[in-house]
Amino acid sequence: MKYIRWIVRTVRPYSVSMALIFLCHVFLAVCSVVYVYICKKLVDAAVAIFSGDADAGEIAVLAAVFVFMAVMRVVLNASRTYIQSKTEIRMKNDLRRRLFDILLRMQYDGSRRYHSGDIINRVQEDVRVVSSAYAVSLPNLAGTALQFMAALAFLLYLDLNLALSVLVVLPLGILIGKYVSRRIRHLTLGIRTGDSKVHSHLQESIQHLSLLQSLEYADTSASELDELQDELYNSEIRRSRFSLFSRLIVSLAFQSGYVIAFIWGVKGISVGTVTYGMMTAFMQLVGQIQRPLLEMSSQIPSIIHSLASVDRINEIESLPQERPQEPVFIQGTAGIRLSGVSFAYAADAGNVLDDFSFDFTPGSKTAIVGPTGIGKSTLIRLLLSLLKPQRGNIVLYSDSVKDIEVSPATRCNLVYVPQGNSLFSGTVRDNLLMGNPDATQEQMISALHTAAADFVLELPDSLDTSCSEGGACLSEGQAQRIAIARALLRPGSILLLDEFSSALDAETECILMNRLTSALPDHTMIFITHRENIIGFCDYTLRLS
Repeated sequence: MKYIRWIVRTVRPYSVSMALIFLCHVFLAVCSVVYVYICKKLVDAAVAIFSGDADAGEIAVLAAVFVFMAVMRVVLNASRTYIQSKTEIRMKNDLRRRLFDILLRMQYDGSRRYHSGDIINRVQEDVRVVSSAYAVSLPNLAGTALQFMAALAFLLYLDLNLALSVLVVLPLGILIGKYVSRRIRHLTLGIRTGDSKVHSHLQESIQHLSLLQSLEYADTSASELDELQDELYNSEIRRSRFSLFSRLIVSLAFQSGYVIAFIWGVKGISVGTVTYGMMTAFMQLVGQIQRPLLEMSSQIPSIIHSLASVDRINEIESLPQERPQEPVFIQGTAGIRLSGVSFAYAADAGNVLDDFSFDFTPGSKTAIVGPTGIGKSTLIRLLLSLLKPQRGNIVLYSDSVKDIEVSPATRCNLVYVPQGNSLFSGTVRDNLLMGNPDATQEQMISALHTAAADFVLELPDSLDTSCSEGGACLSEGQAQRIAIARALLRPGSILLLDEFSSALDAETECILMNRLTSALPDHTMIFITHRENIIGFCDYTLRLS
């Protein structure tokens, strides 16, 4: 039932396209039956002309209708394929956008439930499988079922006994299909999991390529990929073998239908109960009955395959989401106060912060220091409301505004510079505009100057210099300063800087701090740092232990 609800919700926006596809299938079914009927009449007319019971005019009319039906089938098939292609592409793009929105608004809990490579595999491959199944396979399944019923009805009209004898293979096909469905879904889930492992290994290895080379671990990493791909290969071969065997059995059963129809027709002709035209219709109708069944035997597994992908997509859609809220911006300089805050990443783990209180007063500059793993970055995530404390409260305030509890709505008041290189591929300008899409050229140049990143203006392409992936064309220190400039274009009055100068030399760091403190005298600044120079610029030092 959960699958039906999910499929209905996913397919509903494309109901018009689905209706057009179904109409194409309806007309195709009608054209196919008329095509067989005209074919029968043509053959009988051609035979009758020798006995003088038909004339050339009748044959000409029938031939014209026959050609028209043939052309209509081609046009309808082309129209159906075009609409399906458009629908599949739209569904794939919309579903990826839906998942991407969920991931962007995912409530962070401090854990990484899924590897990033696995998530990308779900957003790419699982979405492709689902879109193909419900924009192509599902409508085709309905259409082939309709064609099957139309052909069967016409065969029953022509010869009841022949139709019944051909249908004896149906129970066999249904029984095999039921078993195949369960087995294929299990095999497909294993393949999707294996494919995610391969994707994750490739992404992680490419992301840390220089580290693998420096550790001389490239050969080992390649061997690990071989093992993962061998495991995936074996899973795919098992599914292919099973699908091939099941289809072979079904095809043999269906082939018997042609044999029955042919022998039946030959016997009828010999005793005069079957005409040559009827014999031709028998063979075509048997094909139109068994071909849809054979197609359904491949379409049904395709839809069943997709259920494994639906499960994997559902896991992403079930991730806890931040509740949409209207931004709450505090005019003037804001402060931020923690009172009795306790936080642990897991119920059975020790507290990272235990009954912690501190007041970052408006306009103050505070250095947060302490050994690695003590909770400095956790504190920043709590201030950003990326994490929620188990006890205590965190509020923003100013001279004119009373306490406002931190939430996603208050993030507009905070300017965050994360640790390390956080540039995106694109130009320097593209990265700066992430801080403020409406920033002018003058504002960007001013932010670069405050961040001691004037070097950008001396580059050959200035603001349009390409950063490539992760800012690979820049030094670590240059990338850090551009990231600071990007943050300074945001309107918030509280700066959160996490090891923002770790790649800078002492002289550049001193220039940066002088410019920050002089250009933003009224801003509340919170520095996570191990550098003594930074502490010298601060009013307070918060030592975590």
